[in-house]
Amino acid sequence: MSNGPAPKIIHQQIAYAGHITVRVDRVVEPSGKEVVRDIVVHPGAVCIVARPTPEQVILIRQYRHAAGRELIELPAGTLHPGEDPLECAIRELEEETGYQAARMIERARFFTTPGFTSEFMYLYEAAGLVETQTNPDDDEAIEVDIVTVDEALRMVDSGEIQDAKSILGLLRVLR
Repeated sequence: MSNGPAPKIIHQQIAYAGHITVRVDRVVEPSGKEVVRDIVVHPGAVCIVARPTPEQVILIRQYRHAAGRELIELPAGTLHPGEDPLECAIRELEEETGYQAARMIERARFFTTPGFTSEFMYLYEAAGLVETQTNPDDDEAIEVDIVTVDEALRMVDSGEIQDAKSILGLLRVLR
């Protein structure tokens, strides 16, 4: 697979820095055309297919303001600066679901939406779960659902689950 020549960066500047950072890049494409690219700079994230038993999977429901509604998702979270993805997955699983995993296996790595963000995500499968207690972030209102593998796959196939990381994670691990 050939990557081809990369655009030449002429100038970069931070347009906004808050809960997210937006960087504006002025680049010259290999064709010679000068363009501006707005990039949401992201520290990376994890998502977890947590399996209390081989026949079950944990899903969460939470309101997502950008989507304007509640979504059904896999547990997931953003990496802290310098944080190891495995440690993040362990932390996020317990924070969001109230479970710790005896085994955490990396199943995939992927860019979420490389057209506008640098976000790179790590997918883990968690097994050997022991229930502890949830500790969601202050801005999270999460409902935890344990469903069968068949039900989770039905929810993907029917379009009930519309979150891309969750669709990818469930299909990658369960099929």
